[in-house]
Amino acid sequence: MENLDSNMNIEEVNDSPIEQVRLTVPITDDPTLPCLTFRTWFLGIISCSVLAFLNQFFGYRQNPLYISSVSAQILVLPIGRLMAATLPTKPIRVFRWSFSLNPGPFNLKEHVLITIFANSGSNSVYAVSIITIVKAFYRRRLNPIAAMLLTQTTQMLGYGWAGLFRKFLVDSPYMWWPANLVQVSLFRALHDEEKRPKRGMTRLQFFLIVLVSSFAYYIIPNYLFQSITAISFVCWIWKDSVKAQQIGSGLRGLGVGAIGLDWATVSAFLGSPLATPGFAIMNILAGYIIVVYIMVPIAYWNNWYEAKRFPIYSSHVFDAQGGKYNVSRVLNSTTFSFDKQGYNNYSQIHLSIFFTFAYGLNFATLAATLSHVALFHGRTIWEQTTASFKDKFGDVHTRLMKKNYEPVPQWWFYSLLVLVIGLALLTCEGFGRQLQLPYWGVLLGIGLALLFTLPIGVITATTNMQPGLNVITELIIGYIYPGKPLANVAFKTYGYISMSQAIMFLQDFKLGHYMKIPPKSMFIVQLVGTIIASSVYFATSWWLLTTVEYICDPSKLPEGSPWTCPGDDVFYNASIIWGVVGPQRMFGNLGLYSKMNYFFLLGILAPFPVWFLSRKFPNRKWIRLINMPILISGPGGMPPTRAVNYNMWFAVGIFFNFVVYKKFKGWWARHNYILSAGLDAGVAFMAILCYFVLQIRDINGPKWWGMEIDDHCPLAGCPTAPGINVEGCPQVH
Repeated sequence: MENLDSNMNIEEVNDSPIEQVRLTVPITDDPTLPCLTFRTWFLGIISCSVLAFLNQFFGYRQNPLYISSVSAQILVLPIGRLMAATLPTKPIRVFRWSFSLNPGPFNLKEHVLITIFANSGSNSVYAVSIITIVKAFYRRRLNPIAAMLLTQTTQMLGYGWAGLFRKFLVDSPYMWWPANLVQVSLFRALHDEEKRPKRGMTRLQFFLIVLVSSFAYYIIPNYLFQSITAISFVCWIWKDSVKAQQIGSGLRGLGVGAIGLDWATVSAFLGSPLATPGFAIMNILAGYIIVVYIMVPIAYWNNWYEAKRFPIYSSHVFDAQGGKYNVSRVLNSTTFSFDKQGYNNYSQIHLSIFFTFAYGLNFATLAATLSHVALFHGRTIWEQTTASFKDKFGDVHTRLMKKNYEPVPQWWFYSLLVLVIGLALLTCEGFGRQLQLPYWGVLLGIGLALLFTLPIGVITATTNMQPGLNVITELIIGYIYPGKPLANVAFKTYGYISMSQAIMFLQDFKLGHYMKIPPKSMFIVQLVGTIIASSVYFATSWWLLTTVEYICDPSKLPEGSPWTCPGDDVFYNASIIWGVVGPQRMFGNLGLYSKMNYFFLLGILAPFPVWFLSRKFPNRKWIRLINMPILISGPGGMPPTRAVNYNMWFAVGIFFNFVVYKKFKGWWARHNYILSAGLDAGVAFMAILCYFVLQIRDINGPKWWGMEIDDHCPLAGCPTAPGINVEGCPQVH
């Protein structure tokens, strides 16, 4: 018996100390498989470019659509196999080099590298929002070279941090990156030999049927009957009641009874509910109910923070009279900085009660993440961290990688880091300092990213939770350098996104580690993919910003135009709050919302009762499924996410992750993720076809009430305080 236990322990040490990894990742490798082939470059660059274009193109629309790399991961497989079957095998000579268009069967390693390319294209470029608010909201000129360098440097800085911490966060078997196991499982499923089940269909056949169905249907909500993206029955019944429309509107209210018959409504802001675990959906639902249907109504109808002077739900900023805040009165047009005298003569900034709670919840989520991880995962992380330092040889995966492949030289990372820091300083200090951020701000942002990459990398690699730095970075620069809106958003991007990019690079490195991809091939593909993706995101945004008239301005856009930029609208208002006026005049001693700082305390304390109950009742496993950071951040996507998006996301997510999962588990395991990818891809292809065939020529569908991208609740955005005059709203006496 002792010998048996001993043998089992030896096998575990030889494989991986993490059970989930042992169950999912193969411990074999074939180093003879070609990787950087013509097929890899051709399909990878196309996947990267197409996903980057589509995600930026849809990012400006009323219902933005995020297309993940899973769509490309599934689509390129039959194309790769077709290329392997048809391309000539004869080597091609170019000077002294020779290569083959077809080095043999399309293999798993090529597929992984193409997916890494696609990952680069599917990850949004945060800096594009800066370009958008400068050109579309502040209406100022921006040097296109400075804008291009901003997108490239903010995306590329993460390579430096990834190189510094790669040995610790990739080579260590205790840093196991749970999210990668989904990708590994999908790769293995796609490359296993599959026979069509009796009276059934293969995964690829199912994907194509869903793709065609989604493509055909989406012409209705996209072009013929846009109002079905948000149907609010309550407003149709009580046409003259402000309160009823505030309760029932799915776009500008609490969304009671609001539905949408459009996949983009389901997945636009929150991602696909089919790919979200059931316990996470229930946590988000609980938080949503508590905030949207208990806290917000109590606060609004008790007139906290003069809430009745403003809409119940809005991401805009207002003056004391309930009008839209006139930023030009507090912004010096010459220096593009805060005008204190103008501010004192005008008004403090006011937020809708929903937007107020959104910031409070953001504070609480960040704090709750830290205390939740410390309580529930602190001991594990500490043990794994100390074990990582002691473990010299790693697990079988690390040994295979060291045995079969040359590592990436550290000087590649350091050289790139020095180059990108130099370009970042040039971007902000050069070009007439259009971005307002001085050199010390760039270096401080870079320092914050360096400081946080390792701890947040450890948290992400062990718990699959990634705390964001966006609020902390806004707070820091807002206090140090107030009154400069572009400096605020540029600092936030250099501090937060370079850390986030490093985490993404490390996660992809670990995926390559599990799939036994040569590290140099991984590095080259990630680098080229990032440069291409950043360039395409920038070019797409610049093209739309300079060709779509009145883009991002719903008041001037023609009826039925989808170019309302809901995400960038929130980014713009955040730049006013944190950049122009500054946190001291919003959430500090000079602001109206200083009590929101108590949400930091609430967030820190929230996980303690759950942790205590889970220790006291260890047999009740459902208690440990209560995740306070996820619960608190439940409605954290609002704004720009609307109530109708949440309603449909919950309905679809609960149906597939509880009803279908429990009753038809075999079907769910085989088809669930492929259904999600097919729905996304069908919507994307039809929207692109409609735009380039019809909408680009101003052919915007039939003229009737169903073409409005609206839920026909015009009174939902009205104030209910006496004496406030807003156009189109009844005056309350």
